[in-house]
Amino acid sequence: MKESALQVLFLGGVGEIGKNMTALEYGNDIMLIDSGSCFPSDSMPGIDLVIPDVQYLLNNKQKIRGIVLTHGHEDHIGAIPYVLRELNVPVYATKLTLMLVENKLKEHRLPDVNLNCVKPGTKVTLGAFEVEFINVNHSIAGAVALSIQTPVGTVFHSGDFKIDNTPVAGEPMDLGRIAEIGKKGVLLMLAESTNVERPGYTMSERVVGQTLDGIFADNLFRRLFIATFASYVHRLQQIIDLAKKYNRKIAFSGRSMINVADAAYKIGELKFSQEEIIDIERIKNVPDKNLVILCTGSQGEPMSALTRMASGEFNHVKVGKNDTVILSASPIPGNEKSVYGVINNLYQLGAEVIYESLEKVHVSGHACQEELKLLHSLLKPKFFIPVHGEYRHLKKHALLAESMGIKPGCALIAQIGSRVEVTAKTIKLGESFAAGVKLVDGYSTEGDDVVLRDRRRLAEEGLIIAAVTLTMGSGEIYGTPELISKGFVAEDMERVMVEAKAAVVSALLQADVKGDVEEAKAIVCRVLKNFIYRRTKQSPMILPVVMEV
Repeated sequence: MKESALQVLFLGGVGEIGKNMTALEYGNDIMLIDSGSCFPSDSMPGIDLVIPDVQYLLNNKQKIRGIVLTHGHEDHIGAIPYVLRELNVPVYATKLTLMLVENKLKEHRLPDVNLNCVKPGTKVTLGAFEVEFINVNHSIAGAVALSIQTPVGTVFHSGDFKIDNTPVAGEPMDLGRIAEIGKKGVLLMLAESTNVERPGYTMSERVVGQTLDGIFADNLFRRLFIATFASYVHRLQQIIDLAKKYNRKIAFSGRSMINVADAAYKIGELKFSQEEIIDIERIKNVPDKNLVILCTGSQGEPMSALTRMASGEFNHVKVGKNDTVILSASPIPGNEKSVYGVINNLYQLGAEVIYESLEKVHVSGHACQEELKLLHSLLKPKFFIPVHGEYRHLKKHALLAESMGIKPGCALIAQIGSRVEVTAKTIKLGESFAAGVKLVDGYSTEGDDVVLRDRRRLAEEGLIIAAVTLTMGSGEIYGTPELISKGFVAEDMERVMVEAKAAVVSALLQADVKGDVEEAKAIVCRVLKNFIYRRTKQSPMILPVVMEV
């Protein structure tokens, strides 16, 4: 590795939507951009969260100068507590992003973290890097792009953005400052690719407000439910303002919704009076026409408020025929089945349901083609790496960049584990590094292979627990072995289990283990595994329990 080259290392966020994490390395300095998570797939039973594997960073932790966060969505901050548990480094973010991070750190009992609040226009020095934070529009307040001065030239990272000339709150994207950066020269641009397949421009967030206003007016005597991402603070504000206009109280439901609303209220990003809010446990006495329930569950998450309401498992709310439910979000790829399952359940309960394919109740926070073209035209980077997208998005964005003047070979598509080496004159793929995912179950993290293999096997073929008691010293079998089946079924099950017990007894007698518990376990496991497969062509997990008396 040459110190004269800037190393761009991708730990997540390329070839996928979510789990964004990129490192810049030069000499003895590393800075990190974002630390995100993503939803587990259907092939990950029992997993709560998926985060990047940061072993490379642990191996080089003496070099890490800090983490900068572009905004507060989970796919950019969700891994923060797990990363900071192992890497005690400074964090830099805008006010709302930092408040959301603080909530996570409290939950994980990590109080002693060096958190630094920045504003658009702020510059911070992290070893060989000087980072400037630039205001952009997104679906959450406090989103920023990054202009990073490195020893080889300027690196521009767009973060997640859209160009909204009529934002609900805050200032429009700082295109003037971006143009100034472009005039001085940009060596490398990394830009998000989520909506690169969509022509034109992304609609303003105000369009959602106008649509919701019409829905409020058409449902004057019905109770309203609105499910959206808790972090869409500007949308929450529009809903709160409409509730006030139509004389309705707001009830927040869902842990993340309550936490984000509380954090945004404390720092002035969300404005309401306490008289406008009612606790979800006290809504029984509020007439339907005077209530809006603002809840989580727009992605059909199993434990979210709306999902539990739709399945009749929410203690304080029973959905019925006088309810109108609005899903103010589009399904994240992979979540469609869960989302439409919730919609079907709501219809079965008698509710009316309004979602994106019926009304303009959601607009994206991500730039479409014309906005991406504008960014390219203002910055005119020498080199380009598309990020934040599946492979098809990255490929489309690389082609768009070439149409905007990037020379052939100067736009690279990276994968997780890719190391890109950049000098003032060249860009190339270097030697890849070990990278992947960690699985979060509760507060614990594990590598993916062993845990998932065991869980899939349990789910597909079940478990047999074999309990054997041996006489201490002699190793003789005491009593009759017990076989307990969990999730394993076979034809003529009773006979199979009787014969399996006999096979275990025969094998132990022949082996003469003489009280060697570990050897006895190995024999029980091997004999049962072979016998069950021969008889049933199945391979349940075998858990041997050997005791001595």
